[in-house]
Amino acid sequence: MSLHAPLVLASASPRRRDLLARLGLDFDVLPSGADETWPEATPPGPAAEIIASRKARDVARQRPEALVLGADTVVVLDGDVLGKPRTPEDARATLARLSGRSHTVYTGPSLIHGERHVTAHEATEVTFAPLAASEIEAYVATGSPMDKAGAYGIQDDLGSLFVARIEGDFFNVVGLPLHRLYQTLREHFGAGLKAPA
Repeated sequence: MSLHAPLVLASASPRRRDLLARLGLDFDVLPSGADETWPEATPPGPAAEIIASRKARDVARQRPEALVLGADTVVVLDGDVLGKPRTPEDARATLARLSGRSHTVYTGPSLIHGERHVTAHEATEVTFAPLAASEIEAYVATGSPMDKAGAYGIQDDLGSLFVARIEGDFFNVVGLPLHRLYQTLREHFGAGLKAPA
């Protein structure tokens, strides 16, 4: 994919870094120090956009020449936002709530270059199979849930074993909706795919 400005990822997420690398993009990583406090009385999709925008703006001030990508992912069940667990007990409780039920994952990518700032969000419904207490305990013991919203990763770890069904963009659940990102880059920032010379 061709871009007209250097790309900077305003996130420390290894999953977002891996997804961008898969696209063959060259980019720098500059994690944002922006406030990630949930904006009160805001629905999940727009809230993810607001937080992603804060991250992108924070890094754009440091790299004004760059095309900056910020993103935020939230997991919502019964109207409750399930963030990253603070303790193993938190992780166990979150996974027990998700067991046998459907929840929604929202990711808001935000792109800034110069005066242009475009933000969107994607929603994906994920359904968990019923989980035994022993399965939850074994997963929490790996430590993997501790740095993930909703206490699980759908990609390349044991969390993938719990997902019975998904409706929507798989990569959105990983942390970056790639189709939505490509559409935004193409429509608003002049990016495109080109055949190799």
